Amino acid sequence: MKTQFNSFIKKICLPGLMLFILMIGKSSQAQPQGKRDDIEAMRIGFITQQLDLTSDEAKVFWPVYNKYHDEMEVLRKDRATELLSAKVNFDSMTDDEVSKLIDNEFNSRQKEIDIQRKYNVEFKKVLPVKKVAKLYRAEQLFKIKLISEMKQPPAGRGADGPPPPRK
Repeated sequence: MKTQFNSFIKKICLPGLMLFILMIGKSSQAQPQGKRDDIEAMRIGFITQQLDLTSDEAKVFWPVYNKYHDEMEVLRKDRATELLSAKVNFDSMTDDEVSKLIDNEFNSRQKEIDIQRKYNVEFKKVLPVKKVAKLYRAEQLFKIKLISEMKQPPAGRGADGPPPPRK
């Protein structure tokens, strides 16, 4: 049972948490704009490839997807701001404050689902339903790929840091 739980955490919760952390970092001004642009370009290329979009499909899909992505980003930024500003120290918070924090989290998750449902209808207007299903899988696969790449040390570096100087 414990092994199944650990597997669940690694497959479902950990990638979600890592993506959330990535989104917080993405909204941070400390991250260079070029890095964000690179990730965005990778995401667009990955989704385009996974969906095998024709040029006509891409013309109508990307404007809808960009609106969807923008709405999700606003929601995630608001969520991250609230969580970061909450100074989550449950021991020093009143029960009412903790209860409100929990309620806000559920409300945020519900808003996310509402946006996804809304755009699911829109995606089906511009793409065949099988490609819509592939979209959701492609988004998950991209998150996994991005997290995996984030775990890898930068090129030319070992796990312990920069390569030794040349002699």
